[in-house]
Amino acid sequence: MSRIGKLPLTLPSGVDVNVHAHEVHVKGPKGELRQRFLEHVAVSVADGKVTVERRGNDKVHRAAHGLTRTMIANMVEGVTKGFRKSLEIQGVGYRAAKSANELNLTLGFSHPVTYQAPAGVNFTVEGTTKIHIDGVDKQQVGQVAAEIRGLRPPEPYKGKGIRYEGEAVRKKLGKAGKAGKK
Repeated sequence: MSRIGKLPLTLPSGVDVNVHAHEVHVKGPKGELRQRFLEHVAVSVADGKVTVERRGNDKVHRAAHGLTRTMIANMVEGVTKGFRKSLEIQGVGYRAAKSANELNLTLGFSHPVTYQAPAGVNFTVEGTTKIHIDGVDKQQVGQVAAEIRGLRPPEPYKGKGIRYEGEAVRKKLGKAGKAGKK
């Protein structure tokens, strides 16, 4: 039995969970989320607790058991607290600015890059080199952070580019020169 899947999920006050067919609706103070789940599991809500039970013992059923419980837990956490990813920009002349619901980035290209925020995601720019991505859907926040990082990933020689907060970039040595060659 899945160690994560068998744990009941206690709902905090102000969170409403409804299950219809193979879809879970979670509504809380920060927003509302919907997620379809596999038919290999059964989700039930009773007495302020959500329980996930699998319908069989095949490998697919066991895998879906813990996954579904974790996804519902992330939805509950998202509508109560929300999720945040932070990015850092490093490099001379690299900067970010926010205007309305889009992010304007100067990343060393011959043109500025504009990234439009999808629905449910908010940007906050701290200074000119720190970007915070906030939202209720953990998957969407992570995807947006990965897309922004992908615009200019950190390069291994000088470390310039966009990186996650606290990400360590292993630097490579440059050319050794002609000192040892004869």
